[in-house]
Amino acid sequence: MAKPKATAIKSPGEHIGSDIKRTAWSSAAESVILMIIGLLFIICPDTIVKALSYIIGIFFIAKGMYSIIVYYMEKGQQDFFNNGLLSGIVSILIGVVAFALGENIANIFRIIIGIIIIYESLVRINTASKLSSVGVDTWRSVLLLALIMLVLGIFITFNTGAVVTLIGWIMIIAGIIGIVGDIVFIKHVNIVIDKLSKK
Repeated sequence: MAKPKATAIKSPGEHIGSDIKRTAWSSAAESVILMIIGLLFIICPDTIVKALSYIIGIFFIAKGMYSIIVYYMEKGQQDFFNNGLLSGIVSILIGVVAFALGENIANIFRIIIGIIIIYESLVRINTASKLSSVGVDTWRSVLLLALIMLVLGIFITFNTGAVVTLIGWIMIIAGIIGIVGDIVFIKHVNIVIDKLSKK
């Protein structure tokens, strides 16, 4: 009879390390996606904005129709919790509005992108704070890059006159800053893991 293979049990330090590395690489991937979307905004601003409004419109209309179909299929079974009809109608209305907005949806998208950049900058400010707490000297560089990112995010969010190509450039700059900050962190991640493991 074959003996079952012994599974290696990770130490708390290894768990912390894998979580930190996964978060760092995930953050870097988000910055790359931000840059790609920004590049599309520069290369074909009109096309990407129209495509965006159609994609959002189709998504919400399809979601709404699905919710209404499910509502009628499950009617009489779980009516107390079944809000499918209401959510379906609201989703369809959102989809229709997205279609109707067309190129004007850029203003909504500008605010969403701005909030995403602000969020990413706050995550990196928190990272700089953690690097400082474990004595990694480069925390100042990470903090400076995060603050620049924060300014860019605030600029996009509240600048109603920002054109699509400008938004694209800011997204690329914010993405580059994010990647540089993530590389700095990943470079010192083993020091962070080592110090956290000893705590």
